Amino acid sequence: MLSIRVICVGKLKEKYWESACGEYLKRLGGYCSPAVVEIKESRLPANASSADEQNVMEKEGRDILAKIEQGDYVIAMDIQGRELDSPGIARRISEIAFDHSRIDFIIGGSLGLSDEVKRRADMKLSFGRITLPHQLARVVLLEQIYRAFKINAGETYHK
Repeated sequence: MLSIRVICVGKLKEKYWESACGEYLKRLGGYCSPAVVEIKESRLPANASSADEQNVMEKEGRDILAKIEQGDYVIAMDIQGRELDSPGIARRISEIAFDHSRIDFIIGGSLGLSDEVKRRADMKLSFGRITLPHQLARVVLLEQIYRAFKINAGETYHK
């Protein structure tokens, strides 16, 4: 069974985000082995400099990369990434599953992803030019992954 992990920086702070993510993880369990891996968010000092921000991104990046294994297919959520519609995401997951047993989707923290994480990514995916809070991005990503599995299984799902 394909393993899907969402590796993300930070914890969900509100119960409604936890409930939404929990519901999609439960639904996904019928199609794959889903998991969320939370990376501790690094704190910026007050009046942070550009160097401080770079250090935080690099630290979070190292923590993310430590969770990724050699054979994992990595999809980084990046505003500069490729935009796909839901059937396109479904096709891509299906294609990846032929050669990989695990797909890691990466959601960065408030500063984004380090260059090192972006270089490790096999693909960069974007939900458009908008910026989403990472909690909402996690819910939207899990919903789209669930929708992709429903599409690939030939099952109906609301439009």
